[in-house]
Amino acid sequence: MPRWLSEEEQQTWQSYIQMRQRLDAVLAAGLGEHGLSMSDYELLVPLSAAAGGCLRAKELAAEVCWDKSRLSKQLARMATRGLVDRVPAEDDARGIVVSLTEAGRKVLREAAPEHVELVRELFVDRMTDAESAAVRSLAEKVILASESRSGAPS
Repeated sequence: MPRWLSEEEQQTWQSYIQMRQRLDAVLAAGLGEHGLSMSDYELLVPLSAAAGGCLRAKELAAEVCWDKSRLSKQLARMATRGLVDRVPAEDDARGIVVSLTEAGRKVLREAAPEHVELVRELFVDRMTDAESAAVRSLAEKVILASESRSGAPS
């Protein structure tokens, strides 16, 4: 028998969902002004942080918690727009290496300052230091619990 949520738990869960949806909508609109989607940004950020701006597709998928099909379709769209390149891995005929192009790096440099400012304005600046620590602690617990359920690497 399921353990139904109490009224207070339900309100907490719904508040989280509404916060996430509204935050995502505002952030997506900001990125859209630069011709990027949230999905584009989610992939450009880890590529920009990687050595040489390159990651194996398998590593990139793990980094953003996406399945192979979703990643492949998004990378195809981004490659068409010149944001990334995909080439076969030299050491593995089945592997793909994804690299950030100069165009991808340029649009990320243009979009990131506004994006970070929105994150700060809408999320970070709304919390005290104690609340920020509590959010981090909760996030770490949820990540660990979800990884143990999905079998994803820690």
